Amino acid sequence: MKISLLAIALTAALGTAQAHNVWLLPSTTVLSKGDVITVDAAVSNDLFVANHNALRLDGLQITAPDGGTLKPDNVAQLKQRSVFDVSVAQPGTYRIAVLNGGASASWKDKATGQPKRARGTAETIGREIPADATDVVVTQSAGRIETFVTVGKPSQLKPIGQGLELIATGSPTDLVKGEKSTFTLNLDGQPAKDLEVTVTAGNTQYRDKLEELKIKTDSKGQFSVTWPSAGMYWLDVNTKDNKTTVPQAKERRLSYAATLEVMP
Repeated sequence: MKISLLAIALTAALGTAQAHNVWLLPSTTVLSKGDVITVDAAVSNDLFVANHNALRLDGLQITAPDGGTLKPDNVAQLKQRSVFDVSVAQPGTYRIAVLNGGASASWKDKATGQPKRARGTAETIGREIPADATDVVVTQSAGRIETFVTVGKPSQLKPIGQGLELIATGSPTDLVKGEKSTFTLNLDGQPAKDLEVTVTAGNTQYRDKLEELKIKTDSKGQFSVTWPSAGMYWLDVNTKDNKTTVPQAKERRLSYAATLEVMP
């Protein structure tokens, strides 16, 4: 069995991610010239505060403005966060993403009638389920967690065409307080219609309420955000469908999260 999504790697944090914030946090998103940035990666209770688990980086992909792939430097997995450096020498916009994919299964043990569960990749999930298991349910999952960094003049990001992805009308690093930004959300390369997008400002640990912005995509998959203040924001969307590529799976669960910086 194979999943045709990019960089399939089921992370240990995937199950936890459904109830927590999962994010990449760059030290900066806009530079006038080439430099080195540092990125934190975590699964947290509070947005952009590493207070739960480190995000594993098995599915890390760093794409340079020319489409080439970069390797991170100084990678470390700590208890509550992972961290790595990226040398951004080339002018243009970089995409830094962690891709999660795989499958989960639930069933009843024939001998005891007790419920059982397992997680794995498309290749391994079938081996986890006993041949005599009953009430078997297999679910495919695909997630993208990303952020963007621009050196000098922004460059156009090439659409990926698989899973959920965000496409900015302008640059995802050219966001300013009080101004409106328009995005398109795609699903497998097509407009993702009528999906709810949640936008949350950071520093949630200092607020009594999350103060989330909830916006629906239109028939073209488009939505707009007028940024109320400067700072780091987390954009999150989830959906599901039946377009599975794992033979036993009847449902595919998709998630997308991006960290965006809004300037004063």
